[in-house]
Amino acid sequence: MASGELTSVRSPRVKAARRLAKRAFRRRDRRFLAEGPQAVREALEVPGRLAELFTTAEAESRHRDLVRAAERAGVPVLRVSGEVMAELAQTVTPQGLLAVCEFVDVPLEGALNAAPRLVTVLAHVRDPGNAGTVLRTADAAGSESVIFTDASVDPYNGKCVRASAGSLFHLPVVVGPRFGDLMPALRGAGLTVLAADGAGKRTLDEAIDDGLLARPAAWVFGNEAWGLPEEILDSVDDVVRVPIYGRAESLNLATAAAVCLYASARAQRAGREG
Repeated sequence: MASGELTSVRSPRVKAARRLAKRAFRRRDRRFLAEGPQAVREALEVPGRLAELFTTAEAESRHRDLVRAAERAGVPVLRVSGEVMAELAQTVTPQGLLAVCEFVDVPLEGALNAAPRLVTVLAHVRDPGNAGTVLRTADAAGSESVIFTDASVDPYNGKCVRASAGSLFHLPVVVGPRFGDLMPALRGAGLTVLAADGAGKRTLDEAIDDGLLARPAAWVFGNEAWGLPEEILDSVDDVVRVPIYGRAESLNLATAAAVCLYASARAQRAGREG
């Protein structure tokens, strides 16, 4: 056993980290857990975000560059036994690195004050895996911010953090506004608000052909099982559906988000080049 290795789950530092698995404690401490080398690497890229790093001896040997980078950044590195890591981790097979990170979210006005051209809104998205994957997709498509409304899952949920694959640290994330309060802010930023929903009368192809997607846009995505509520569909500028050319009943949320966001990104780039 390495000198200084924590072997008890009753250690105050371990207990403080373990409780961040619960949303109430995350909100109180404004900290969350991020597992694995990819998350640690991305957190290190943002100064001041990595608060503590837990590592097993095996993981430290395997990811020595990350551990040393954390130490150089002044981050406390805590060596723990495999048993303690298993208690801290939220995955079946822990990778041996777990970071305690400071919240990364920003105020709504901060996310919209730079004339954004593409914004992603998650409204009534309850599944953390879906939400994290949409966040990752939005990052890849060049969305300038992602907004989680008050009716959506907590972006700091462990499954959501893992599904984002580090994208949580890449772009401004807004947490908790009511959708009714969000609409004036989006329109005030010059964004056309588009809802992606199977009930849309306009297809994505028609939106592209009509030039709608060349405009700065905020795409609103809803619950995978039951879509968006009527009050949201009634309040947006347009409701767009992704056409289904084959026999599939529908697309899952993350795939639909990728299709819509990339369609906007491509149309906007073509417009600027033209």
